[in-house]
Amino acid sequence: MEPGRNSPSDRSRDPEPIRAVVALGTRPEAIKLAPVLLDLKKYPEQFEVKLVVTAQHREIMDEALTTFGIVPDEDLDIMTANQQPAYVAARALADLDRVLERDTPDILLVEGDTVSCLAASLAAFYRRIPVGHVEAGLRTYDRFNPFPEEVNRRLTAVVADLHFAPTRLAAEHLVKEGIRPERVFVTGNTVIDALHMTLARAGGALKVPEHLEPVLSEGTRLVLVTAHRRENWGQPIRNICSAIRNLVSSFPDIVVLYCVHPNPVVRDVVSEELAGVRRTHLADFPGYLSFLALMQRAYLILTDSGGIQEEAPSLGKPVLVLREKTERPEGIEAGVARLCGTDTGQIVREASLILGDEGEYRAMARAVSPYGDGRAAQRIRQAILYHFGRLQQRPEEFSSY
Repeated sequence: MEPGRNSPSDRSRDPEPIRAVVALGTRPEAIKLAPVLLDLKKYPEQFEVKLVVTAQHREIMDEALTTFGIVPDEDLDIMTANQQPAYVAARALADLDRVLERDTPDILLVEGDTVSCLAASLAAFYRRIPVGHVEAGLRTYDRFNPFPEEVNRRLTAVVADLHFAPTRLAAEHLVKEGIRPERVFVTGNTVIDALHMTLARAGGALKVPEHLEPVLSEGTRLVLVTAHRRENWGQPIRNICSAIRNLVSSFPDIVVLYCVHPNPVVRDVVSEELAGVRRTHLADFPGYLSFLALMQRAYLILTDSGGIQEEAPSLGKPVLVLREKTERPEGIEAGVARLCGTDTGQIVREASLILGDEGEYRAMARAVSPYGDGRAAQRIRQAILYHFGRLQQRPEEFSSY
């Protein structure tokens, strides 16, 4: 980093707020960065914060930000129909470069493993602006699972200056890759902060959308499904749908609600496979609050989502992970999630075991939180202050157990 307004050489004599730009483009980033944004803004004497959105996922990103009362300071609005990762990367890199050239922040904060995350990190690196990477260190060590996220986050780690690892395992990955340990902070995952914040505001109980109540009443146990990841497009999604048909046939007391991603590559296949199947309903992917309410109501969750793998254990909901590999093994090690892939037979076997054996269900339905304790944003703020010499003591680390 070149000497500047808040460079290390100025730390002792520069009391001005640290200027932070936060960049995001998708719903998961919005949910996971909302606690960080809100926490930093509580301390205007320490931080001057600006939110820039690429909006590669327009409506669902907007809804998530609105839920937390957050309004972007700048909207690049790059989304187009049938956009490809190369287009998103090129537009985000060019547009964010202009923002960073104009604003010259002291640090850029990014989250996770999206194309926007990588593009923003590169834009900051080219301007010699430090990068803080939230949710750093998740790995499968398979470049194509998940695709393109595994490569996005590994490349982001190369240019990042501060690495906010959600768990000890994620931190170990980074150190093994050559990241200096003093630049790695184990914070917990901010998605748990968002969950705690939302439940506290709602008094613990959230309401399922009224139009879904008649659907849920068709069975005594709700099986909640999401599956949309790029590596699952095509036959894997068809396999998942086949497993759903088998399960509703075998268990007459369940109702399946599949929350379908708006991408037509997913929506068209799911509609074709599950239209008219009894006690199986397709719904537009609901807003953040509504989906948390559905998770609270669910008996079992089947998903290929990373965030849901993290949220569901905190709610005491068993999870079957519809992926061949996961970068979130902590839930599996804790016994509250199982990796079952996208083979129809395997999904049916694992789900049937949980649905058909009360002991198996109780063993998984434990409210544990291997991914966070609700104080990740606080630790991230403290780590930034520590990096800029505003705190003398390194922040405490999150411990899963």
